[in-house]
Amino acid sequence: MATPSIRLYSYWRSSAAYRVRIALNLKGMPYETMPVHLLRNGGEQHAPPLSDLNPQELVPVLMHGNRILRQSMAIIEYLDETWPSPPLMPATARDRQRVRSIAQMIACDVHPLTNLRVQQLFENTWNVPQAERDQWTRHWIRLGMDALEDTLCDNPSTGAFCDGEQPTLADCCLVPQVYNAERFGVDMAPYHTVRRIVQTCQAMDAFQHARPENQPDAPAGD
Repeated sequence: MATPSIRLYSYWRSSAAYRVRIALNLKGMPYETMPVHLLRNGGEQHAPPLSDLNPQELVPVLMHGNRILRQSMAIIEYLDETWPSPPLMPATARDRQRVRSIAQMIACDVHPLTNLRVQQLFENTWNVPQAERDQWTRHWIRLGMDALEDTLCDNPSTGAFCDGEQPTLADCCLVPQVYNAERFGVDMAPYHTVRRIVQTCQAMDAFQHARPENQPDAPAGD
């Protein structure tokens, strides 16, 4: 029986969708990108088909056949459980907890404060100037990067990647967050371990093919 098709509703610059693209590529899973432009016409995520697939009106949404999968972290763990090789989670409960904690430092504590919905509220409802919005974003990213560097630096569990010698869920989250940090002008020089791990990741085709500028909906020249 043929494997059900995989479709990923994605926006080229969404860091949450970026995480899932990395995971799919690491698994070697072919998928079709269904672009959802988060800015055009007030945001295509607020209209069908995306709004019918996700009550939160957010990307990513992954369709595995007729199954509707939401939330990037849950999607990645679904992929890992459905296609166990290569694994994106370590073998022991202790190490899985560490990987999840690193991933959640990004996905739960940094990303929600800096994403598009927050930026649009500041701009459209509170009329916060661009410079102040950027300052807000850089503040929360720096706090997150400080904690990540402390967590990863000199820890015996840290290897070539966030945990050990193979990429995990944590790396799927780290690389897009560093992309965002650089996009908002955060000085990454102090984060030696973070930069080393990201450089290792970016040497892999799975990460390169997931980069925002390599997506079919990326604007020309980006």
